[in-house]
Order: sequence, then C-alpha cells, then structure tokens
Amino acid sequence: MSAHSYDHGHTAAGWTGFGIAGAGAAVVGFGIVTVSGPLLVGGASIALAGLVVTWVLHLAGWGKPPGPRPREQWEWRVRDLSARQGHAECLGCRLAGRGRGAARAAAGPVVVPAARGGAPDARPSVGAGRTDG
Repeated sequence: MSAHSYDHGHTAAGWTGFGIAGAGAAVVGFGIVTVSGPLLVGGASIALAGLVVTWVLHLAGWGKPPGPRPREQWEWRVRDLSARQGHAECLGCRLAGRGRGAARAAAGPVVVPAARGGAPDARPSVGAGRTDG
C-alpha cells in the first residue's frame, strides 16, 4: 500500500466496463485476423455496451471519480453515496443531468457589473438551490 491519500477510482463499474470492453476488443481482434465484418461490428457493439454498462453502474453508485477520499472508501466494493447528487467534475454525471446544480451552488453568487454610476448587482448563480437532480 502507498502512503498517499489518492484513490484512482478502481470501482465495480470500472472493472465491469473494462471486462466487457476487453471482450469486445478480443472479438474485434479476431474479426481483423479472420477478415470478418460481422465480428468487427459485433466486437464494436460489445465494446459500446461496456461503455453503457459502466455509465449506468456509475450513476447507480458503483463508480467513483478519482481523487482524495478517506481510506475506508478505497475498496472497489464500496458504493458511492454522493452519486445521486452527481459529481461536480464528472462528464458522465453531467450527461445524465446530475452535478451541475451542486457545482454552481458551490460557486456562490454571480456579481453582475452595474451600469455607469450604479452599484453592482449580486444575483444567485443559475441553478443554485436546485433540488430536482
């Protein structure tokens, strides 16, 4: 074990997706060797299915973004309880409509410069306080 507190995000979603995509790559490789179009398409479809399965498992809480977290959450079989709100910098969460409101709310109010001679207008950022997602 290392002495750093950085977890690289080894999760059930990641390992499952890797296994499915690896099988897809093997089928594509066999399709290349045998010059078979159906195997090429089938292997690419399997690899694409691996991507979708990984995304769905991530959204279900079985995938975590890499980054600092307590050591008790490093195990790959630990569910991520913050997945419902979405991870702020996660592309998969943003594609699912999660994580945007939390990131904007954390950014604080947006200060809009006023017209000449007026006071600046502090408005809450777009999506702040959003709880639907």
